Amino acid sequence: EVQLVESGGGSVQAGGSLRLSCTASGFTFAGGNMGWYRQSSGDECELVSGVTSDGDSYSVDSVKGRFAFSQDNSKNAIYLQMNNMKVEDSAMYYCAAMLRSRRTRCRQFGYWGQGTQVTVSS
Repeated sequence: EVQLVESGGGSVQAGGSLRLSCTASGFTFAGGNMGWYRQSSGDECELVSGVTSDGDSYSVDSVKGRFAFSQDNSKNAIYLQMNNMKVEDSAMYYCAAMLRSRRTRCRQFGYWGQGTQVTVSS
């Protein structure tokens, strides 16, 4: 059974930092096509940052220069370092693999974690 488990969410003050982690079991991240989504409105999610199977990176404009995607294949894990956080970054964040779209219904296709809540206060 494939499982993606996120951790690292929580509450921070604007300008602070959080590091999200996602560890996979029953699936290998090494091939790429993986990243982090966040819930944007209703049940819709947007891809925040990730990498394709060809190694092409992507980050949504609103987080460029502040968030950084990384991976550790020895641990079969991916990460999202979030710095200089803003109130508008508050959302449920999801680790996902087998990405299909930069915007999609949350958890609809592919492999998704359960989500980890991020709340940024002013």
